Amino acid sequence: MPRAPQARRKMYVLDTNVLIHDPNALLNFEEHDVILPMTVLEELDSLKSGKQAVAADCRQAIRNIDKLLGDASPKDIEKGVPIVRAKKAKPLGTLSILMSTGNAGSHSLPEHLNDNKIINTLAELQSRYKARDIILVSKDINMRLKARGFGVEAQDYHNDQLLDDIDLLPKGYHEFPNSFWDKIEKVETVQREAVTEHILRREGELSKLNINEFVIDQLGFIGKVVAVDEDTLVLQDLHRQDLLDEEVWGLVPRDIYQAMALNLLLDPEVHLVNLTGSAGSGKTILALAACIEMTVASKMYKRIIATRSTQGLDEDIGFLPGTEAEKMEPWLGAIVDNLEALHEDDENMTASVDYILSKVPLHFKSMNYIRGRSFQHSLIIIDESQNLTPHQIKTIITRAGNGSKVICLGNLAQIDTPYLSALSSGLTYMTERFKGFRHGGHIHLQGVPRSVLAEYAEANL
Repeated sequence: MPRAPQARRKMYVLDTNVLIHDPNALLNFEEHDVILPMTVLEELDSLKSGKQAVAADCRQAIRNIDKLLGDASPKDIEKGVPIVRAKKAKPLGTLSILMSTGNAGSHSLPEHLNDNKIINTLAELQSRYKARDIILVSKDINMRLKARGFGVEAQDYHNDQLLDDIDLLPKGYHEFPNSFWDKIEKVETVQREAVTEHILRREGELSKLNINEFVIDQLGFIGKVVAVDEDTLVLQDLHRQDLLDEEVWGLVPRDIYQAMALNLLLDPEVHLVNLTGSAGSGKTILALAACIEMTVASKMYKRIIATRSTQGLDEDIGFLPGTEAEKMEPWLGAIVDNLEALHEDDENMTASVDYILSKVPLHFKSMNYIRGRSFQHSLIIIDESQNLTPHQIKTIITRAGNGSKVICLGNLAQIDTPYLSALSSGLTYMTERFKGFRHGGHIHLQGVPRSVLAEYAEANL
C-alpha cells in the first residue's frame, strides 16, 4: 500500500483516557501519525500502580508504547518512529513523543491542569504545522469542548464503536405483525427427535436473522434460529405456552421475552448470554434462578461466580474489613435481594436464603482479582456490564475455561463510568461482535415487571 502524501496524512494527538479505554489504540490510526504529549506519559505513570482495573490498562498501554518505540534514539522518537504491526508487514504511520512547550503566551490556557497543558501543546503544534490536519482524540467530552473552543479540532475515539445508533443494536428477536408465515413462499419442515424444524430461504427480512435469535408473531408462533448459512436458515419450532410455563427454581417467566431469555440461559450449547433491558426487567433474577437450577438441581456446573463493575469498587474494596467475599457483599446486594425474591413465599425466607448460600457454591469476586484466573465448569455472572470498556469485557470473558458459561447483565441507559456512552460500552461492543457466534445469544428484555410503581417511574420520570 503506497504511503499517503504528507498533506493527506493526519496528526492524531491522543489523550490519556483513550489509552486506558483501549491500550492497543496506537495501532488503529493506519497511515496517520500518532503523537503522545509528555503529559499523557506522566498521567499513565501516576495511574499505573495498584490493583485497580485502570492501573492494569495503564501498564498494558505503557508496554505497548515501549514495544513500538523499541531502541529508537531520542531524535528518532521526536521525528516519529514507524509503527510496525507485524513482523512482515510494512510500517504504516509513525509514533512520536511531544515535549510540553512550557510557553505560556497570551493565547495559552493556564497550565495548572493537565488537560490545559495538552491543549496548549496542540495549539503550538498547530502553529508549527499549518498545512497538516492536527486532531485531538479524547473520550472526555469536556476536554473536546475546551479544545474546540481554543481552536483545535477534537474527536471521540471511534475504533471500537461498531454502531452509529444504539437503536441498531440487535434485540435477539424479530417480531412480525400478524402471522410470520404470510410472507413465506416456500418452507421445508423436518421432524426429528420430537423437534420440528423449518428450513427457509434466507431472503428479505429473514436475511437479517442471526444464529440463536428468535422469531415471534402476534398469532402465537415462536421459532429459534438454530443454523444459518449463505442461502438458508433452520428455524426450530418452539411452543409459546411451554416456554411461558417453564419453571426454574420456583421462577416462572412473566412474558415471552423473559421466556426466551430463560431458553438461552438453560441451553447447554449457548456459552455466552447477555441480557439487556431497563431497570426491573428481570435480568438478575432470571440469571440467578437459572444458575441455581444448573448448579444445585442438574449439576451441569460446579460453581457460580458473581462479579460486577461499579465506580468506586476498585478503590473502596481495599479498605472494607473482612474477606474478599465479605467485602463484595455490599456491592453484590442485588444478588442477595434476588435470592430473597425467589424464596419470598417460603415459611422462613431468611433461613431459605442462608440455606441456599450454604448449599450453592456462590462466590462473589472482585473484578480486580479475576485477571489472570481461569474458571472451569463455572457460571460467571457479570452484573452492571454496561460500565465496562471493550478491553475490560474481553479480559473477563477470556477467563472462561472448559465447560463454563458467561452471563452478562446490563442496562445501557445507566452508565456510571466516565468517558463511556451507550455506543462505546463494552456491552454494546460484545453484543455486536458476538451476534454471529454459534454459542452466543442475546435478549433485550421488555417492560418493567418489578412493580406498577417502577413501571410508571421508568416511563414518566
